[in-house]
Amino acid sequence: MLSDQKSVYNFNAGPSALPSEVLEKAQAELVNFKASGMSIMEMSHRSATYEEVHNQAISRLRSLFQIPENYEVLFLQGGASLQFAMVPMNFLPEGKKASYIMSGAWSDKALKEGKTIGEVYEAASTKDSNYNHVPSTEEIRFEESDAYVHITSNNTIFGTQFHEFPSTGNVPLIADMSSDILSRPIDVSKFGMIYAGAQKNLGPSGVTVAIIRKDLLENANSEIPSILKYSTHASSNSLYNTPPSFGIYMLGEVLGWMQEQGGLEQISKRNEEKANLIYDVIDNSNGFYTGHAEKDSRSLMNITFRVADEELEKQFLQEAKEAGFVGLNGHRSVGGCRASAYNAVSYAACEALQQFMLDFQESHK
Repeated sequence: MLSDQKSVYNFNAGPSALPSEVLEKAQAELVNFKASGMSIMEMSHRSATYEEVHNQAISRLRSLFQIPENYEVLFLQGGASLQFAMVPMNFLPEGKKASYIMSGAWSDKALKEGKTIGEVYEAASTKDSNYNHVPSTEEIRFEESDAYVHITSNNTIFGTQFHEFPSTGNVPLIADMSSDILSRPIDVSKFGMIYAGAQKNLGPSGVTVAIIRKDLLENANSEIPSILKYSTHASSNSLYNTPPSFGIYMLGEVLGWMQEQGGLEQISKRNEEKANLIYDVIDNSNGFYTGHAEKDSRSLMNITFRVADEELEKQFLQEAKEAGFVGLNGHRSVGGCRASAYNAVSYAACEALQQFMLDFQESHK
């Protein structure tokens, strides 16, 4: 049974579910933010009222993710797709190479953008197995002289996730964490840079978070347009141009909600419990459901699977839609089914999907 707060069970891959508490607070504050007589969408991004919201979002992110002081936190626009180009523009100098760990469609897009800027190559790839697992640390080959190593931490389309990150020594590790940022504790100090679009775990679309070690900024390429320099945004507290102020406000509120949930330790535990509800059905279905990802690479964020018969799969998706489950269709490039159980997706929603899957199997033996 659907809750009173939500009219559907939202398993969309992104933009994705937001906490009901955050949506309700935003609704209450939408027209008249903090007795200003204006919506936050209407006020100047140079005002003291907005500046407080902006800085609080940065502070909450630093606290939740335990970001060291030698890292800048930036709020950018253009999504992770713009970062695919900005990263090599800033950090791939002429005469150097950068390596990319290939684990899915998004790492492939990042590599292609890198090729338009400079010399890049594949450090490892699981493309031959249709990306049903992530490369092991033993498979990854990069050079000590590389400008950086790029990795995509979670792969939304194929439902795989790195549960262990490679040690890259003095070579900066740069991670696209768009679909699993703040879903679990991570040692930020192991990375030269982390970036993520907000629309999976952090808030609505339109905001991109970048966490960058300061020494990288100091040595970044200065011969590119100002708006594309990370240093430009770092020196202006991400206020060089008009920021996506409502998105940043929402991001800050989602971060506050995460703090209220007990922080990343509790969120990580709950995410494991949620994903296991669905994986258990797949594993115990005697082949009625089959997962795409190998077990040791399974994503806790995006659970990808097929129903044994193609016609039955279409029926499964149709009946699921009628029962109030949204977003279960797999990505158009791979088909099948996908349940995205990001932070704001409730345990109850995953429990409801588990029961629906069990009932569907039982009725189609």
